[in-house]
Parts: sequence; structure tokens; C-alpha cells
Amino acid sequence: MKRDAQALKGALAELDRGLLRRRRITLTTGDAASEWPRVSIDGRRAVDFCSNDYLGLARHPSVAGAMAEAAHRQGAGAGASHLVSGHGIEHGKLEEELAAFTQRERALLFSTGYMANLAVIAALVGRGELALLDRLNHASLIDGALLAGARLKRYAHADAGAAERALAANTGGAALLATDGVFSMDGDCAPLPALARACSAHGAWLLVDDAHGLGVLGATGRGTLEHFGLDEAAVPLLVGTLGKAFGSFGAFAAGPADLIEFLLQKARPYVYTTALPQAVAAATRASLAIAMRESWRRERVLMLVRRFSAAARALQLPIIASATPIQPLVLGTASQVLAAQDALLAEGFWVAAIRPPTVARGSARLRVALSAAHTEAQVDALAEALGRICRAPVP
Repeated sequence: MKRDAQALKGALAELDRGLLRRRRITLTTGDAASEWPRVSIDGRRAVDFCSNDYLGLARHPSVAGAMAEAAHRQGAGAGASHLVSGHGIEHGKLEEELAAFTQRERALLFSTGYMANLAVIAALVGRGELALLDRLNHASLIDGALLAGARLKRYAHADAGAAERALAANTGGAALLATDGVFSMDGDCAPLPALARACSAHGAWLLVDDAHGLGVLGATGRGTLEHFGLDEAAVPLLVGTLGKAFGSFGAFAAGPADLIEFLLQKARPYVYTTALPQAVAAATRASLAIAMRESWRRERVLMLVRRFSAAARALQLPIIASATPIQPLVLGTASQVLAAQDALLAEGFWVAAIRPPTVARGSARLRVALSAAHTEAQVDALAEALGRICRAPVP
């Protein structure tokens, strides 16, 4: 866009006409963080059904205490990149614990999941090489392919056959297939076993971003790879975020030791940015330990998923089938979903409207996110409110 004030005003006005301008809300939890999921949204009391805090750990007193204690000892910031003087003992311990948790040789911390995906893709494929992505992948995976200068090709959502054909047709050198493990707006899982077989057959890297699966899926909460029984040989590279089920902040890549060492040397968003504060790493270590020790959190959120899903189906709500804490209700237009959001807030529930370009036109939705911190009564009350506000035939 040109440096033109009128052009900017015009672009913003166009967003307003389409009801697509995003606006931030200010959320508070009152005097006690333990009040969550009861929150205040711009001064109005509501139960939060938007947060990705699937295990209810973001406000756990032991997690907050670990952060405060580490900040007292190590300071509020790392002060430099990992490769200069920013790498501390808490970082090293967390990387070891994440590698053990994911059953991989080594892990490498990143400041955000977005940066991790940019870093990994740009390090493994270059200009003219193939980056193959599911059409509903997170924006960070798409941007990683663009940053790399790769030939970006997208296959129909969850279509492993289409992905295999694209890999078979590749004659341009290296190839990387990247996919979400759990898709953040639909809540479904990628067909990872079939994708792993295709990548193995055609010599392509397979990267799984399991931001929404780790901590929740699998017999011990190790995510979609555990859910499908896939090891490091089948999926060489796993990216996980720490700000969802683990309730803190940051991200990591995990895989074979040589691959992680290569990323440490070559991944520009790792090499050239300040390290996470050690206090954040300490908080994550505490939350990871709780998640592994208190399996009831994972069991509880999945029980609430089944409860809400059954209620939504009984009420004939337009819900996308999902066995994860992400429960989307597709209403269609921006005006419909904004009206539903406002009506829900009036009844005491905060469920954010999701509109294009985050989702495709015609598929604006309410994205309900469930947590182990919710009560059965809160989940039932939300379903009843949705039944009054947005009941529609299931598409």
C-alpha cells in the first residue's frame, strides 16, 4: 500500500463495511486469578469460553509461583539471544524435559510458535523447493514457506491422497510437508499416518505443528503423534507451543539431535532474537510437571468435550464434529456471528466471533474452547444459551 492517509482510511472503511475490522477486548479476572474462567469483558461479567488454556494451568498458583521465584533469581529478561549470553539453566532444563516428554532426542526453545514455524521451514527448504501445506494450516506455516522462497503448494484439507500425489510429482529437489496436528479453527486432526507414509515414500520432511494437541490428546497427553502411535522416525520434526495446554508462553521444536543442532545453527528467527525470559521457562517446567502428574485435567477436559458435543447435537446446533476442546459452530456471515457473540455476552458467556480472513467466506463461526477449569454446569448453560441464540439445521 502506498504511503497515503486516504488510502489507509479507505482500507479501514472497507473492513468496517464488511464487518471485518478486528477490535480488542480488555479481559480481567478480578482480584484473584483463581476466579477464571469467570472474567470481566470490558466491564461485563462472563464465563470465558475462548481461551486455549485447555488444562486450566495458566493461572495455577504453582506455575505463577515458579515464574515469580525465577524472576527474583534470574531477572525479568534474558538480555540477549541464546547464542550470545541469553541461554540460562532454566532454558536448558526445559529443553531436556520437553525432549523427554515428546520422546525425542532433543528440543529447542523458541519465543513463539509463529517464530518456530518460520524458523524451521526456512531452514529446511529454500528457493524453488517444495513446501506442501494443508489448505487449513495456521498462517505461520504459510508465512514460513513464503519466507523461505519455496514453491508453496496447498492440498485440499486433510486429503492425504492429494498430498501424496503432489509429493510424487515433485522434481524440484527438497520437499517439506507441514501440517497442523489439530486444526485450530475446525478442531479436527490431520491424517498423520497417511501423511507420514507419503513423506517416507518420497523422501520429504514432515513437520507437525501440534500446538492444540500436546497436553490433551494421546494416552498420556503427548499429543496427536501419541494418539496415532507415530514416533520420531515417522514424524521427524514436531513443533509445539507452550501457551495453550501448558498455560505459559513460547514454543519448541523437537526431533533428532542432528536436526535440532542444524536448526540451532541455521534458523534465523532463533539465532537473531532475544531468548525467552528464564522465568517463563521456569513456569513452563512447573506446568509441564503438573500436566504429567495430574492426568485428571486431560481426562476432565475430554469429558467436557463429549458432554458439550452431545448437547450441541441434541439441540441441532451447526457444530463441526470435533473430539478436541475446539468446538466450532458455523453460522455463516459476519453479521450473524457478531450478533450471536453479543447475545451470548449478554447472557454471561464470552465466545469470540471468528470471521474472514481467519476462516473462509461463508464460514464465520463461534469457536468454543473448553477447559478442565470449566464446570459441568457452565458447559450445560452455554449449550442451552446457544440453543436459544443460534439453533440451525446442521449443514
